[in-house]
Amino acid sequence: MICYGQAVLDLADELVDVYADVFSGPPWNEDEETIRQFATRLPADARRRGFRTAFAQSATGIDGFATGWITPAAFPKIRGYAQVTAQLGAARVKELLTGALEIDELAVRPYARGHGTGRALLTEITADAPDRRAWLLTSRLARDTVATYRRLGWHEVPARPGTETGVVVFLSPEHPGR
Repeated sequence: MICYGQAVLDLADELVDVYADVFSGPPWNEDEETIRQFATRLPADARRRGFRTAFAQSATGIDGFATGWITPAAFPKIRGYAQVTAQLGAARVKELLTGALEIDELAVRPYARGHGTGRALLTEITADAPDRRAWLLTSRLARDTVATYRRLGWHEVPARPGTETGVVVFLSPEHPGR
């Protein structure tokens, strides 16, 4: 199921619970403060251009979710964005990422993994990506996550020589720049 904009705020408590369940364990090991930051930034993110949330539900509640929005032309400098720019260079960022659908979060509870939940969430949230252009980043340390994106057909954008950082940038299977 997908919802757009501020409608996600009706699900905020459940999404924070999923986020905490997924990202408090290895390899992320996020603490209560980082989880609180996700809860705080969700209302602001919901106001971003093109914001949407895909979520998977079962009888037990929300099993997983993905959030995304259209990456602005003025590429941000907060969070992992500076690493992306350092690694790809401003020209490649503009060509491949700005104006594309950015997948900000993908979280699937441990019990729901291995059943196609992540694939379904990515397929749903990227279904109407502008010109089939979608991207995401993840930590290099999250080896299982990196392997999953590769297995799902996402393509790693190689870093410029000597610029590799702690993040991996992936383009969606349908992205024309892959």
